[in-house]
Amino acid sequence: MGLLGIRGTGRATRGSGDGGRQALAQLLVLALVSAVGLVLGGTGASSADAVSACGGRPAKTVKFATGELRVYRSRAYACAVTVAKKPGKRRPISVQLQARGARPVGDSGRYTTQAGPVTVPALHRCIRAAGSVSGTSRSTGWILC
Repeated sequence: MGLLGIRGTGRATRGSGDGGRQALAQLLVLALVSAVGLVLGGTGASSADAVSACGGRPAKTVKFATGELRVYRSRAYACAVTVAKKPGKRRPISVQLQARGARPVGDSGRYTTQAGPVTVPALHRCIRAAGSVSGTSRSTGWILC
């Protein structure tokens, strides 16, 4: 619904004045997300406190000495991230996700906290994921079948 506005004729008309409201709402959401990120992502935050960029529900977590691989599942998609146990200095971190019958999708580089998220379409398909932090790696094998 638009806002009532007064146009040059002196009559009340229906206009599309929601643009200002939408912009204000977007700015408020952005400010809130930034504030939450500062609170949760400060220097004292551990990997368990990290906010996941994946949607869906947690499906599998594989912990290892230097980090953990997290796999999430929504109705039609699977998502994965690899999170370092102790965020800080840059080090090699990677994540890879593959739906059965498709090519793997991955993210790797020298990161401080996490690699990913990577997402694949996985409606009625098995998936497998692998992650590594500083040379230590783990994988899931085929899951969510």
